[in-house]
Amino acid sequence: MRVKLLALSMAGLLAGAGVGATHAATEITFWHSMEGALGERVNELVDGFNQSQDDYVVNAVYKGAYGESMNAGIAAFRAGNAPDILQVFEVGTATMMYARGAIKPIQEMSEEAGDPIDPAGFLGAVAGYYSSSDGKLVSMPFNSSTPVLYYNKDAFRKAGLDPENPPKTWKAVAEAGGKLREAGLECGYTTGWPSWIQMETFAAWHNVPYATQDNGFKGLDARLALDNPAFIKHFEFLARMARDGSFTYGGRGDAPNALFTSGRCGMFTGSSGSRANIIRNGGFEFGTSSLPYHDDIQGAPQNTIIGGASLWVFAKKPPETYKGVTRFFKYISSPEKAAQWHQSTGYVPVTKAGHEVTRQSGFYEQNPGTEVAVLQLDADTTEHSRGIRLGFLPQIREIEDGEAERIFAGEVDAETGLKRMMERGNELLRRFEASVK
Repeated sequence: MRVKLLALSMAGLLAGAGVGATHAATEITFWHSMEGALGERVNELVDGFNQSQDDYVVNAVYKGAYGESMNAGIAAFRAGNAPDILQVFEVGTATMMYARGAIKPIQEMSEEAGDPIDPAGFLGAVAGYYSSSDGKLVSMPFNSSTPVLYYNKDAFRKAGLDPENPPKTWKAVAEAGGKLREAGLECGYTTGWPSWIQMETFAAWHNVPYATQDNGFKGLDARLALDNPAFIKHFEFLARMARDGSFTYGGRGDAPNALFTSGRCGMFTGSSGSRANIIRNGGFEFGTSSLPYHDDIQGAPQNTIIGGASLWVFAKKPPETYKGVTRFFKYISSPEKAAQWHQSTGYVPVTKAGHEVTRQSGFYEQNPGTEVAVLQLDADTTEHSRGIRLGFLPQIREIEDGEAERIFAGEVDAETGLKRMMERGNELLRRFEASVK
C-alpha cells in the first residue's frame, strides 16, 4: 500500500513538473483583408494548417480593406500590440520596408528558424517584387494577380473577327476595336486600373524604366521617369483611340469592369483575378489572352508585374512565434496548397511547384486562359521589370489617374499630361525620402 501511494505521489510530482502534460500550442495572430468567398478560402487554409499539427494555432482576423488593415497594423505596432502577420497590398511594399524596426524580413526569419524559405521557388516576377535589392525575400508572396486581356468571343464573331485569334499588339487592339464599333458595340476596348496597367505594368512589359534607381529598388532618391518616349508614344496612341471611339475610358480602379461584363465593351484589360466575376456576370463566351504590346519597342514583351498582396511579419516577436510563422508559410506555399489557392480564387500560384501541380492536373486544359497570367509572370526579370519600390505609391497612382483622364478627354496632350504626373509624383517622392531619413 505504501509503494502504491509513493507511486501515485511521484506521478503527481512529475505531472506538476510538466512531464506527460499537454503541450500548449503557440498562438499566431494573422490580420487580413479577404472577405466574402476569398475570406472563406483564407479560413480554409488556416483551418487546414491548424489541423495538420499541434504546436501552433493561427487565428485569422479580418481587419477591413487593404488601406485600413495596413494602418491598423502600423498603429498596433506603435502601441506595442501588433499582430504577428499582416496582409498588405502591393503598393504598400515600400512603406512597410522603410518602417524601420517594425518588420522581420521573412527570409531572415526562416533561416533563423532553421527552415529557410527559398526565393528561387517562386515565380520570377513575384519573388522580385517582394525582395530587397540583394534578392532576399522581405515579405511572403500570397495573393498575386497580373493584368491580362479579356475579349468577348460572341462580339468578335459578330464583328467578323476570329474568336480564337485575339489581338496581341496594341495596333491590332485598335483595329479590332474599330471593327467592334462598326458591328454595333458601344465600345471596342476599355481598361481597368489605368495607372497599374497602362503605366507600371506597361513599363515592365516593354522593359523600360518607370522610375530611376531601378524603379526604386536601389534607393530612396528614385524619381518617376515618365518622360520616356515609350510612355509618350503609348498615351498618344490611347488618346487617338479615345478620339476615334475604339477606346472608352471607364473610370478608375475596377469601375470599368462593368463595361465588359455587361457586354457593352468587346475587349478589356484587367486583373487576372477578375475572371470569376466575368464568369458569374458576363453572360457570353469570353477568352483570355496576354497583355498587348507595341512590337516596335525593343525588348517587348518582357514580363508583367503583380497586383494583390503579400504577408508581412512584425518584429520583436518570440523565436517560437517565428518558428510557427515559418511553418505556416511553408504550409501555404506547398505545391498542393499553392495550386489549390490558385484554382479556387483566380490568383496565380505564386510558386513554380504550384504551377506545375496545376498544369499536370489538367486544370488549364479544362479552363482555357487561366495559365496566361502565370506565363506572363514566370520570367527572369530585369532592372526595369522586377516591380516598383516607391513610397506614397497609392497617392502617385491617384495623380496619374487624374492626369490620364485629362489626356483621354483631349484636354491636354500626352507629353504635357505625363510631365504633370512626373512633377507632382516626384514631389511626393521627395517628401517620402525626407520622412524616412
